Order: sequence, then C-alpha cells, then structure tokens
Amino acid sequence: MSIQSIDVKLIHFFRRISMPVARFGLFVIFFWFGFLKVIGMSPASPLVQQLFEQTISFMSFNTFIVLFGLFECLIGILFITRGLERIAIPFLFLHMITTFMPLFLLPEVTWSGFLVPTLEGQYIIKNLVIIAAAIGIVANLHPFSESKVKS
Repeated sequence: MSIQSIDVKLIHFFRRISMPVARFGLFVIFFWFGFLKVIGMSPASPLVQQLFEQTISFMSFNTFIVLFGLFECLIGILFITRGLERIAIPFLFLHMITTFMPLFLLPEVTWSGFLVPTLEGQYIIKNLVIIAAAIGIVANLHPFSESKVKS
C-alpha cells in the first residue's frame, strides 16, 4: 500500500467522521459544563458570578447560574440532534458573546499581562475552537430548498 493510498483513505475516513465527531464534541462540552452549573459544581461559577455582579441585577445569581447551565445543556442537545443545528447557532452566538465578556470586563481575572492570559483567560480564548467547529457543522448543512423557504 502506497503512502498516497493511505493518505486518501485517511482523508476519506476523517471526512466521513468529522461532522459526527464535531457535533458530539460540542454536545459533550455544552451539556457537561452546563450540567455542572445546574448541580452547583462548576469550577467556572466564581468567574460567572463576578461577571454577573457587573452586568445583571434583575435576578439572583443562584437562579441565573441554573438557567445559564440549562441554556448550555440545550445548546449541546441542539448540536447533537440532527436538523436542529440552525437553532443552535444563534444560541451559540449569544453564549459566545457572554463567554468572551470577562476578557474585557474582568481583565484582572483573565489577563496576567499584555496578551498573556491567565488560566481563566485561556479557558475563554479556547472558545474560538468551539466557534470553528460550529462553523464547520453549519458549512456542511444542506441549504433550505426554495419551497421550504417560501412556506
């Protein structure tokens, strides 16, 4: 077997599994991390609470963290459920806005120096990979047909 044929087989294999793996990965991240918030065991809760205290004042933090966790679980379920990815994307966009906020609103927590993120900052910046995976999933969706769009 030549290197070229191995290369082709690997490319076809990874092309075949890339979407299910990306969907499963997003499901695991969102559902697991969301569930940890719901049951009060998330290591991100202190950071979320600091951001909450600077931005939201119309509900208690305990209520917010559970709702936020359920929102993350929902995003995970939407990504793993074929046909619901289009719903997941605007939710992901909203989630990413809130997730990136500490980089700007809590710089003392997310940066140890110019362009040197803390562990929390790295945790937030890695969400660029989540965005890339979501873009890849959407890029592989089939467009709505004309008849479905008009209905």
